[in-house]
Amino acid sequence: MPIRVVVADDQEIVRTGLTMILDAQPDIEVVGEAADGRRAVELAKRLRPDVCLFDIRMPAVDGIEATRHLAGPAVADPLAVVVITTFDLDEYVYAALRAGARGFLLKDAGTALLTQAVRAAAEGDALIAPSITTRLLRAFADAGPATPPRQPIDALTDREEDVLVAVARGRTNTEIAEELYISLSTVKTHIASLMAKLGARNRVEIAIWAHESGRARPGPGRPG
Repeated sequence: MPIRVVVADDQEIVRTGLTMILDAQPDIEVVGEAADGRRAVELAKRLRPDVCLFDIRMPAVDGIEATRHLAGPAVADPLAVVVITTFDLDEYVYAALRAGARGFLLKDAGTALLTQAVRAAAEGDALIAPSITTRLLRAFADAGPATPPRQPIDALTDREEDVLVAVARGRTNTEIAEELYISLSTVKTHIASLMAKLGARNRVEIAIWAHESGRARPGPGRPG
């Protein structure tokens, strides 16, 4: 079955372009389009797509608020949302991830990174534009959280610490398996354990906790 996507952008030419790029992929199908956040939320709730691709700046309801409606902490059955924008601003990135987004891309990211982000979100991974990932790590490393991060229910194992740092640096499950010389199923087991111990609903929340707790440090970014 193809990955079903809802695309929302207030600029028709951008929305059409994104739809054409995604529909050209053999494993992706755009099942709905919206020109504002309110319509996007309505469509997503009705169609239950595998991935929502939302612009940040939209009329009525912006992309961050739309993401919060569909994937925020209060949502019992969250959808996968990837936020895409022209604006390379850290506050947008952080707000989108806090709202529950599984990915954050700039509109000039290119076809390969766009489709990779959609596929990653559908599989439960998270992909953030490489330049943004590196900068965010540095920002989090230099500034502590506003409030102390919650402590894990049980202490993390050494291997879970390794996986935690890799997730915080934007690595996919496959990349983590290759870097740590472990199987893909073992990576998934460690991530499930991290989610349980940290009370996180997805790998983005794992990454945020790693940043806020000082576990993640600036390092080599994802290959571009």
